Order: sequence, then C-alpha cells, then structure tokens
Amino acid sequence: MSGSIEVLYIYDEHHRPILTHAYTSRPLPAAQLLSLYLAHPLPRPNFVYLPNLSPPTLLFSLCHANLLFFLTSSSEIEPLLALEFLHRIVDVLEDFVGSPLLAHKIEASYDVVAQLLNEMCDAGAISTTEPNALRDLVEVEGWLGKLLGGINIPGKPGLSGNTSATNMPGISSSGSSAANTPALPWRRANVRHTSNELYVDLVETLSVTLAPSGRPLAAFANGTIAFTSKISGVPDLLLSLSTPSGKQNLNSVMELPVFHPCVRLAKWRENPGELSFVPPDGRFVLAGYEVDLLPFQNGIIGSTKSPNLKLPVSIEVKTSLGATGSEFEVRLFITKISGQGNSSISGSGSRSNSHGIGRGGSGFAALGGSTIGTSTVPTLEDLVVSVPLPTDVRNLPEIRASRGDTIYNPGARQIDWHIPAKDTVAGGAILRCTVVGPLSEAEEDFEGSGFKLDGSYDDDEGTYQAPEKSIVATASTDDQGVLKDSRKIAQHKILMPSSANVSFSVKGWLPSGIKVESLQIDARKSRGVGEGVKPYKGVKYLTISRGGVEIRC
Repeated sequence: MSGSIEVLYIYDEHHRPILTHAYTSRPLPAAQLLSLYLAHPLPRPNFVYLPNLSPPTLLFSLCHANLLFFLTSSSEIEPLLALEFLHRIVDVLEDFVGSPLLAHKIEASYDVVAQLLNEMCDAGAISTTEPNALRDLVEVEGWLGKLLGGINIPGKPGLSGNTSATNMPGISSSGSSAANTPALPWRRANVRHTSNELYVDLVETLSVTLAPSGRPLAAFANGTIAFTSKISGVPDLLLSLSTPSGKQNLNSVMELPVFHPCVRLAKWRENPGELSFVPPDGRFVLAGYEVDLLPFQNGIIGSTKSPNLKLPVSIEVKTSLGATGSEFEVRLFITKISGQGNSSISGSGSRSNSHGIGRGGSGFAALGGSTIGTSTVPTLEDLVVSVPLPTDVRNLPEIRASRGDTIYNPGARQIDWHIPAKDTVAGGAILRCTVVGPLSEAEEDFEGSGFKLDGSYDDDEGTYQAPEKSIVATASTDDQGVLKDSRKIAQHKILMPSSANVSFSVKGWLPSGIKVESLQIDARKSRGVGEGVKPYKGVKYLTISRGGVEIRC
C-alpha cells in the first residue's frame, strides 16, 4: 500500500480556510471539501470516503484547539499513517509557532509554516517529522534577528557557523561541525547548554469502574514517561525502571509499551526495564504503556482489599433515603498512601518529585527528606466528586457537605463537590442532598386543596366543607398515608443518581508502583559531553484521575 498525500487544509474556529498546501495534485476548493465533510452526521469520523468526487478521495481529519485539519488522498494509503502525520503536523506547529496553536499565529508565521510543511512531506511522501531535525533544516528568525533587521553582521542567525552555540532555535550549523556529529534525525547537531540537566516525569492516568458494592469491575492506568534533556553534545543514556516486586516482573506489569524512535528495542527485549537511548534535545515523550491494576489470578479478578488495587480515595453512594426516598448520600473515604520510595541515582544532584528543585542528595526521592508532594510523602490535590443527575430533577433544595464546597449546575444536571487540599486528610466525608422532581408533583398538592394552577377554584372539591358524618375511620386515613408515601418513594426513585465519579491528582505516587531505579550516562558511547560532566537529575511521579474513578449506583 503505497499512497501519497495530496493536499493539506487548515480551517480556523469559524471554519474559515486559513491555509491550503498542495503536494502532488491540484487542490479541491477548501469550501467545497468542507461542505462535503459537514454533510456527514455527528459524530463525524476521522476517516471519510468521498466517492462522488473525481477521482474518489479519502479525507482524513483532526480537530485540535478549535482548528480543523484535513488531508486528502485519491490513492490507497494506510489510514494510521495519514492520521499520525496530522498529529505530527500539530506537534511541530506547536513547537515552532507556539502553544496553544491559534489561527492568527499560523497566518503570522506562514513563511515558517510553509518551510515546515515542505520538509515534512516531499511530493506526497512523508519524510522528516522530528522537530529537532527540522530545526536544522528550517530557518526561524529569532528575537535577535528581528532586532537587528536586515543588518548583515556576524551576529545575525544563519550567517555564521558558530551561531549554533547560542542555542537559538532554527539556527543552522556549519557543515564541518555537523560532520563531527552522528546523523540522528531526532537530535539537533552541535547542541550546547550552559547547565546540563536531565528530568524524568512518570505520569499515569487512572480509569477505574466500581460496582455498587464497591467491588472493582475494571481498573487500568495509562502511563507516559516524559523526558527532558538539556545536555551538551550527544549523550548516551541508560534509564532503569522497576516495580515493588522487582525488575523481573516489569515486562508483565507494563503492557502494550510504545517507545520513541530513539530507544534501542534490542536492549529492552534483552533486559526489560532498561531503556538505552540518545535523547532528543528538549522535552519529548520517551515511552507509553498500559497497566492492568486487576490482573487475573487463578481466574478471579482482584478485589478492593487486594494489594493489586490501591486508591487514595474510595466512594460509596446510597440512594432513596429519608421518609419519602427523596435524599441520596455520597460517602468519601480518604486513605493514606505510601510513595514510590527512594531511587538510586548516579551523578550529582537530583530534583524533588513535585514542585521544588534542589541540589545534593543521593537520589530523586531522597531530596528534601519528607517534603510534601514527594515520593516519600505523596500529596492529594484537586479532589472533586461529580454526581450526574437525571433530567427530571428540577432542583436540590438542600445540600449538606461535611467538608469542602458544593456547586450545583442545573443546566449541566450535575453537582460537584470540591474538597481543597487542606481538607484532604485521612478519614471520611459525607455529602447529602435532597432532590425535587418535576412540577407534576406540586400540581397534585394544589388540586387536592381545590385550587388549580390556572388560578380558578373548584367548589365541588369540598376540601373545606365538613362532612355530614364528622368522623372518618382512622385505619382508612393511615392506609391513604402509606399509599401516598409509597407513591412518592416510587416517584423519587427515578430521580436518584445512577453513578458518581471522582477526580483528583496525586504527586509522588503511581498506582502501578513503577519507579525509576537509576539514570546513567554511558561515557564510552557519549560524544561531546565533556570530561567529568555530572548533570543535574530529577524525577517526578504524578497520578491523574479526570473523572476516572466511577461507581455505579
């Protein structure tokens, strides 16, 4: 399957075309292509076949930051290749033009954007997509060049072979200096930094589903290893990972791993947990993985009491409470969790696992002792419990929370319970709410007294007239009361929430237990790093749940 990319289109937030870049064929009018795309019903797929065009065309789309990106091809092409190329275009434009990616930034930097698109795809064939390689190919005028204007002096970018030492983006290096550097498509040539630093960020996103009893039905964590390299020359690094049960089980814990092209896959297959690579300059995603937090053991999924699933919060929802079943209660339990522990790092300096940066110490987590937010003392932040409500709920007249603040949004049919970081101490918290249904319930009460909602009065109701025989049987009254309460309970039952989800972030802790053991520089394989250079190293662990912990009611 050898297809080619023909045209790239970019539309702004108002669907106005701001860029059309043709590679191999005469482009179709942007307005006509947009109308064909919008003709498809929502939700529109990222891959649309347009058979009515001549020739029939494949349309690939991507929405990012309110911008709409199109790619077209009239020949058979691998869909994942075209979609990945769209994502690479977005990443490169954000790197060169600036993030967030806005329409006016693209229009103001069209000269740079055109160069980038030409280098990334040549005659419809995808070529260079690495930002570091593009910086050696595309000339971007920096602030110094804009200040000097058109003055032809050695200090202007691109005029001198030594200007690459200034570490300004887009400055081309001379041929002689580039010849001494290995040809790595992901790393710029002749990189120089005044301070040598290496940072590792391990981020995991939780996705947990709980049964009404609290038993976990599914629990996954999607992990990302982000790496920041600010070191001169061409360093060859070795990053070692491990789990609480040892490095030998890492291959079974990290499922479906994906790596940056700089990672040597043979080294990983030989020794799972060891990442050997020459990093790009700057920040990039080194690897990604998935972890099943409830692995099958003897055909049985782990339970909440099993060591497989450790969460900083647990939630319980009770519905149909009160005399008429019009109340529900959310119980939140905050538990203390242990961090990732210390890591042994070779080299001088380390970084705290959260906000602070300091020097000294023998490991990432050992820095700062028991500083809050580190892997020694994890901190729970941004704790929010969201309870979606049925559409028939008219109001919540009574909301009581033992901690934090609540926000009820009638338009969104949801109540949010925010607990600040200062109140996220170990223990329980309760939210109790009363629901009110549609006006039909009130209509019955009004009509029972003889008054109608239209303002009229019915004399025949006899509500205020004394009966001819003054005593009504007590048993009959009790039966009517029980019948009325049971009817209200049934009516309120459909107003109860069916689920609740929890959002939070934890600094210094990962649910998978994966941690960084060491980060070393191979002096034999590295080039241009310098004798005795000991870079400043740091690691950070972060767990994020954006409504990822959900309990069914």
